[in-house]
Amino acid sequence: MDSILTLLTDDLLFKILSLLTDDSDRKSFRSTCTAFYRVDSLHRTHLRVLRPEFLPSLLSKLPRISSLDLSVCPRIDDNAVYLLLSSAAPIWTRRIKRLTLSRCSGLRFRGLETLVGNCVNLESVDVSYCSGFGDLEAAALSRAAELRELSLDKCANVSDVGLAKIAVGCPKLERLSLRWCFDITDIGVELLSKKCARLKQLDISYLKVSSESLRWISGMERLEILQMVGCGLVDDLGLHYIGKGCPSLEVLDISRCDKLSSSALGSVIKGHNSLLQLHASYCYSELPMTFVDQSKDLKNLKVLRIDGARVSDAMLKIISKNCRFLAEIGLGKCSVTDTGIMHLISGCVNLKVLNLTCCSELTDSAMLAVAESCHNLLCLKLECCNLLSERSLDYLGSHCILLEEIDLTDCSGINDKGLKYLSKCSELVSLKLGLCTSISDKGLSYVASNCFNIRELDLYRCAGIGDDGLASLSRGCKKLRKLILSYCGGVTDRGMECLSSLEELSDLELRGLPNITGAGLRKLAAGCRRLAELDLKLCENIDDSGFWALAYYSRNLQQINFSGTAISDVGLCMVMGNLTRLQDAKLVDLSNVSVNGFELGLRASCARLKKVKLLAFLRRRLSPEIIETLKARGCKIRWE
Repeated sequence: MDSILTLLTDDLLFKILSLLTDDSDRKSFRSTCTAFYRVDSLHRTHLRVLRPEFLPSLLSKLPRISSLDLSVCPRIDDNAVYLLLSSAAPIWTRRIKRLTLSRCSGLRFRGLETLVGNCVNLESVDVSYCSGFGDLEAAALSRAAELRELSLDKCANVSDVGLAKIAVGCPKLERLSLRWCFDITDIGVELLSKKCARLKQLDISYLKVSSESLRWISGMERLEILQMVGCGLVDDLGLHYIGKGCPSLEVLDISRCDKLSSSALGSVIKGHNSLLQLHASYCYSELPMTFVDQSKDLKNLKVLRIDGARVSDAMLKIISKNCRFLAEIGLGKCSVTDTGIMHLISGCVNLKVLNLTCCSELTDSAMLAVAESCHNLLCLKLECCNLLSERSLDYLGSHCILLEEIDLTDCSGINDKGLKYLSKCSELVSLKLGLCTSISDKGLSYVASNCFNIRELDLYRCAGIGDDGLASLSRGCKKLRKLILSYCGGVTDRGMECLSSLEELSDLELRGLPNITGAGLRKLAAGCRRLAELDLKLCENIDDSGFWALAYYSRNLQQINFSGTAISDVGLCMVMGNLTRLQDAKLVDLSNVSVNGFELGLRASCARLKKVKLLAFLRRRLSPEIIETLKARGCKIRWE
């Protein structure tokens, strides 16, 4: 083995490494031998850590790290930042260009100011979902003068004052997301438009801005992407401004803007016939005919989403004729017919994504047309299309062999024979079969025998699925990462033992499985060491013996739902204390846990928790000290 490896130069090894896009494959590469590990260390540019105390040693061994993700660390606050910077040589801070701090709610002005001040070459920062962030934190971010990209999604306390600080301090901004920043108004957008002339992408979704903001935005000559979902105060005048301005606009999302008329959409098309993407879902109860007629000007359009609109067969025929380069179309909850779909795909043969969710009038004839014309289809959403039968899957399995994602949720006509046909699509990555009550273990065995790349599988309330089906999955679908088995009552401890061989499994939902006991959870925890999210709600026969194993083996768990289980005071304290990466816990209807048990469990984990769900009566029973401590550390408490 050593003699073979000596023939591989560093350049060749790096070429091999660059072809590995999957994280697990890259991990296997660097675990192979010292030479492979060295090459990975020398070329690795991104680092995502769970334990910040290991950062100094890691950064000293990885000399090219330029992107750092701290969003999954259980606790990042001002003190953690001080310790990090005091114990590490400052040289690594100059290499960091991208910093992800999403959900790091414990971080405040002083810590953020220190971090930004040391990372002088920052170009991208993500502080989304940091609920406590306000204008002071925005002021700290404004010190990053080289910033090109910033996400402030759901930083609800940032107002026009904070946005003004950023606009003045970061004039090189090219991408900015302000979703759900409810205190930002037209005043802040006006200043932004004047100071940040380089903006290429702007998201103002769900802001309480009016058409006046769009007047200022229309003057942004470099703007390519504008997202304004749910801007309920914007009317036709705002879109008329956009139609006359934003000369570089390529992507426009006006979904759920319910004050817009058809003429306003027409003005945008008239002014921007080079649009590549248009998202107008849930804007119109009926698709405007003026838009359909003007679609002839959108010859380069690749993505069109008009979910929720009433669309006639004639309209789809015109769209098909005018927009022949469409790669994606969203028709969810549109009353389309087989004829309409046939008209659509007669011209749009290059479709890769087709969303037909809740198009309940469609039959197998529509799927035959899709299968025969759209050979490059990658994603197909058919939720609640109840008139489809096994024949549809036969057509798809025979013609759409590149299919990677299909949603068949609540399609009552899907059975085992249909899954046998669908299993010909060997490239499947995501398969959703929730509420498909006619499938059984036999159908699952067909999928497992040929679809080896599946990473996400949804079997919600599939009553015919049991241990034999899970045994098939464990043998064939080794790359499975997300599995939903909620209310599949036939699953027992034997099924958990089968799942224990799926080493990649990280997200598992097991709600309402009465036949799983502590023994089954012990086997699962011992094998699935990468579990990060686990839902055990209403698994009433899982006792402390299973949770002790979870506390010992599942050290990567970040989110867990204990609600309705048989866990006791001792089990809860052990789990909450030992799972050092736990950030989100749901602790409802735990009849075997006393108030004192809740108190001890929360004390053991309060330094890490970001979200916790508790019954409302505990608000009066828990000590005010523990509640205040949780809140002070940035933990969001949801009382039920």
